[in-house]
Amino acid sequence: MIKELYNTARRETGIILTTPVYIICMVVLPLFVMVFFTTLMQQGQPDSMPVGIVDLDNTSTTRSMTRKLDAFQNTSIVAHYNSVDEARQAMQENKIYGFMYFPKGTTDRLLASRQPKISFYYSYTSLTAGALLYKDMKTIATLGSAGVGSKTMSAKGYTERQIKTFLQPIAIDMHAVTNPWTNYNFYLSTMLIPGCMLLFVFLITAYSFGTELKFDRAHKLLAAANGNTWTMLLGKLLPQTIIFLTMFYIYSFYVYGILGFPHEGGIWNILLLGLLAVTSAQGFGTFMFGLMPSLRMSMSVCSLWAVLSFSLVGTAFPVFAMDTPLEGIAQLFPLRHYFRIYQTCVFNSFPLCYVWINIVAMLAFTLLPLLVADNIRKAMREYKYME
Repeated sequence: MIKELYNTARRETGIILTTPVYIICMVVLPLFVMVFFTTLMQQGQPDSMPVGIVDLDNTSTTRSMTRKLDAFQNTSIVAHYNSVDEARQAMQENKIYGFMYFPKGTTDRLLASRQPKISFYYSYTSLTAGALLYKDMKTIATLGSAGVGSKTMSAKGYTERQIKTFLQPIAIDMHAVTNPWTNYNFYLSTMLIPGCMLLFVFLITAYSFGTELKFDRAHKLLAAANGNTWTMLLGKLLPQTIIFLTMFYIYSFYVYGILGFPHEGGIWNILLLGLLAVTSAQGFGTFMFGLMPSLRMSMSVCSLWAVLSFSLVGTAFPVFAMDTPLEGIAQLFPLRHYFRIYQTCVFNSFPLCYVWINIVAMLAFTLLPLLVADNIRKAMREYKYME
């Protein structure tokens, strides 16, 4: 059996080395995806986003607030407008992401404690840009009123401690656990890159079985395995497993070792997660081909499953907040369980017992070929490829 397994694996290795699509999908594209996404979000957060100012008051106070807004890392004042209509049109034309409006008499009302209205408008077409600009402009509006209040109370003889207590009755002590930089690269690249790699595993697994039928090589595969179903499956998938696992570990070394992504859980959790990811994706791809022994259909379903997993993984929108049917459907995607284990054990360093159910789910995906092994063997023996 070992000799037959070796012969099958050697045959598959020869096919991989002589077929460019394997090299492209197993090595070239994963490396491209790693570099592309990590360099795309290299800064962690967008900075110097264009913002406009409509200052009809034009006093030293409003100009000071404008300079403070421009000093923020995420904001860059690129234009001053004469009216709200001009600024709104510029925002609709995507020249700016938002603008702040100081109506005439703002400073006078502020000094007289008559609650002037300072308006700021921002586009939420881009969720990240909108949230960051909202935070900056709200901070400026708050600091402006606090500055005037501080000067007024100081003139009346209040102590510094009394002024601080009045302006901020409750002191906020905020902690961004594990990712204090709020670096979006840490959040998104660690989902997008593995998601793309699982997509390649799905497709290559189904493709490798489908092409045996398409190019009428199924009888040679069975002969190499001496007709043994499990020797055929293991021997065919073993070279792919080694290559994909190597790429996953290269990805891990790149993001954790070179780029310094947080990985409080340690190296062993990373290695285990990579192994579970590759084997579960191969198990799912094999299962889909066993259900539909057709190159076109099995690859189409694998593509659809991989693309849907990006929406149901729970990065942008938490799974527990989805409708109950969607929350259940999300458990049918290997990427969802991958991300739960990564988030819990690698990113936050909790013990593996916290995600035992996700580990069991990935093992179940790995063992899915048990359900369709006989159907794959029958397909290799009897099915004829049809265009």
